[in-house]
Amino acid sequence: MSFEDIGLDPRLTQALTTIGVTEPTDVQQAAIPLALNDRKDVIATARTGSGKTLAYLLPILQIMLDDSDSDGYALIIVPSRELADQIYRVLVDITKFAKEINFVNIAPKLASDVRATLLQTPHKIVVATPSSALEQLEAQNLGFKNLSQIVFDEADLLSAYGYKQDLDQLRQLLESSRPQVWLMGATLGEDVQELKAEWCRKPVTVNVESTSDENLKQYFCECSEIDKFLLIYVILKLGLIQGKTLVFTNEIDRAYRLRLFLEQFGIKAAVLNSELPQESRVHIVQQFDRNIYNLLIATDEPNQSSESRDYGVSRGVDFKNVSCVLNFDLPQSSKAYTHRVGRTARANQKGMALSFVVPKSEFGKHKIASCKSCKRDEKVLARVRRKIEVHPYKFDMQQIDSFRYRMEDAFRAVTKSAVREARVKELKQEIVASTQLQRHFEENPDDLAALRHDADLHLVRNNRELKNVPAYLLPNTAARPQVLLHAPVKSKFKQRRDKKRTKARRGSRNPLKFGR
Repeated sequence: MSFEDIGLDPRLTQALTTIGVTEPTDVQQAAIPLALNDRKDVIATARTGSGKTLAYLLPILQIMLDDSDSDGYALIIVPSRELADQIYRVLVDITKFAKEINFVNIAPKLASDVRATLLQTPHKIVVATPSSALEQLEAQNLGFKNLSQIVFDEADLLSAYGYKQDLDQLRQLLESSRPQVWLMGATLGEDVQELKAEWCRKPVTVNVESTSDENLKQYFCECSEIDKFLLIYVILKLGLIQGKTLVFTNEIDRAYRLRLFLEQFGIKAAVLNSELPQESRVHIVQQFDRNIYNLLIATDEPNQSSESRDYGVSRGVDFKNVSCVLNFDLPQSSKAYTHRVGRTARANQKGMALSFVVPKSEFGKHKIASCKSCKRDEKVLARVRRKIEVHPYKFDMQQIDSFRYRMEDAFRAVTKSAVREARVKELKQEIVASTQLQRHFEENPDDLAALRHDADLHLVRNNRELKNVPAYLLPNTAARPQVLLHAPVKSKFKQRRDKKRTKARRGSRNPLKFGR
């Protein structure tokens, strides 16, 4: 079945072709005809990366193109600003030849009057978080009666991340409205069932058992808290994982500790967390997608404050071509695990997920390397393995132990004060970049490429020897000519000494020079 067979407008199919989408996925084949022909409420559950975003955007756009005189609009509710920005960019791509469809993203952190100004012009599609949508509905900047479609994207996460009260208030405000409802998610849990009972009228359920699970290989490795740092150093330094890697931690401090630790070995990484300004977070994701750097450390804090609840890197954000998801810290629920590993093996590509699991007997033995959430690792893993096939993976620790002394040197160098300074330094840099330079970057987009988020922080003593792996440490399978990342730099004293010696040697070999 093609998009033409489904009955999509040529303007939409042409735009899809330009972005390389030629055939509908399973969830799109099932959901789009139901929404177009029967105008049913739709509940769709499918693995992340299976094309759920287009499964609801395409029929909504088709309905609007068919009924261009209508003043109705669609409201898309998402759990994070990152996901809102991603959906906005998808809309830009697929409406390339349908400019009469206008849309707006009100999820970014803006003053209420700025959002109101954005909504003065009627829009066909509004993308928002529950809190930003509620604010504008209460201010009557968004209509009640002309709401024709409402989508809850990543519906299984909306309540779990602190939006329960906002959703209840939205339901009360829109009680008289009768829009077509979409509930989209990776899992069909209690949260989705509750939304179904409150919002849907005789919905149809689309549950796609995606074959893309075959493309995702999932492993776990039991290790101590300090051995996490040893393993990730060996994995990345020896190139055991090829391609782009997304690393998850459960605390912001741990993300910066890990970055400073890896920095000493010449391994560059960017950190993505809820403290950074919205513009910086979006830019970090875009640079990662464009392969400007291949290693991204993302925080996925289990207990977020209300101020940071609109942040969520594991909630539906579509990272491009991620080869591996590495759970440096295991998430706190099987649902969160599903969303994390869903960042790889998307769109029929292959991927791998590796999770470090701390046995209960090892928890708390290394205070500095410890993370509170590790106490529940075994319980979380047991829940995950009830639903998903996750294989144990054992490293040859005899060979890896030869790297331990280098790991310990680097780990000791990352002090609490260095971590704190790294957080403050990067936050200051990003605030400046996202406020004072925002207008400059709009006028000079080429300069934006110079703003790299994986530059060395230089807050830990620079030991150049750690950046090179001696040949005697490499196992036979990994033996290869040593490549220096940085040429050794001699002191000025040694440079002068070597210059004198070279001059003396040249003089002694001069055949025209006779003795005294």
